[in-house]
Amino acid sequence: MKYRRNTWIIDQEKQIIMDKKLIQQFGTDILCYRIRAARQKVRMQYEDFDKQLIRLNKEYIELRHRRNNLGWEPLIPPVQKGWKRFFVLRKDVAVSRHAEFFEGILKKINTYDWSYRKNFLVKRRKGGRKFYVTKPQKLRQFYEWEFKRQNFDDKERQYFDMVYVYHRSHLQPTVKYVFREPWLFVLQVRPNIIDKVKIRDHELEARIQKIEDYIERNSYGGRRDKLVYGGTYRCCNDWDEREDERNPLKNKPLTRILDELRWNDTSHA
Repeated sequence: MKYRRNTWIIDQEKQIIMDKKLIQQFGTDILCYRIRAARQKVRMQYEDFDKQLIRLNKEYIELRHRRNNLGWEPLIPPVQKGWKRFFVLRKDVAVSRHAEFFEGILKKINTYDWSYRKNFLVKRRKGGRKFYVTKPQKLRQFYEWEFKRQNFDDKERQYFDMVYVYHRSHLQPTVKYVFREPWLFVLQVRPNIIDKVKIRDHELEARIQKIEDYIERNSYGGRRDKLVYGGTYRCCNDWDEREDERNPLKNKPLTRILDELRWNDTSHA
C-alpha cells in the first residue's frame, strides 16, 4: 500500500511538470486538450462506476418508497384467511369503573397472532411421538428504551415490574418491564377477514426487481454498502466460535458471574 501511494505521488508530480512545460510552450488554452495518463483513465472508470451505483441505489430507495405508499383498495367480496387472536378485557373488568384506564394500557401491550386453525394448536415432538399443544401468547414486554417511548403516566407505570432477563447471546442480563396483572385480560379468537388489498403497480415492481437482479447477479451489494453506508454488515458475535460451543463464562470476572447468578435467582423468584 505504501509503494502504491508513493507511485501515485510520483505520477502526480510528473503530470504537474508536464503541465507547466505545456503552458509555457502553448499557453493555458492547451489544458483543455490535455491527454490523461493511463492511471487517471482507470481511476475515472472506477469513479464513474461508483457514481452510477450510488444513483441506482437512490432510484431503488425512491421506487420502494413509492411502492409502499400507493395506498389500499377495497377487496370485493371480502375473504377470510385463517383466524386471529388477541387480548381483550375480562367481562367483569370491562363493566367496572376502571375499564377505560385498563383499556388504554391494553392498547400499548396487546399482541396479535394468526393461525389457520381456530384452536391455535401447534405440532410438537417428544420422544419420537407427535402431539398438539396450544400455541402460547403473552402480553408485550418492553426493554428499557422501549418503555420510555410508550409515554406511560405515573399511575400506569405502577402496574409494571422491572425484571432481569438473561439471554445466552447477550453479554449481561437485560432489563425488561412486564405487566404485573395479566389476569385482567383474556384471549379472544375471531375470523381474520381481509377486506382491502394494497394497490400494485406492475411497471414499478418490474423496475425494482430488475435493479435487485442486477445487483445480486453481479455481486455489487458489498460495494454499494461501502459507498452508501461506509461498510458492510457484520454480526457482532465472534466468528471463531459457534453459538452452541461458546463458553458463557469466558472472559468474565468472578464478581460479575456471582452478580448474574444473583439476578437470575431474583428474576425467577
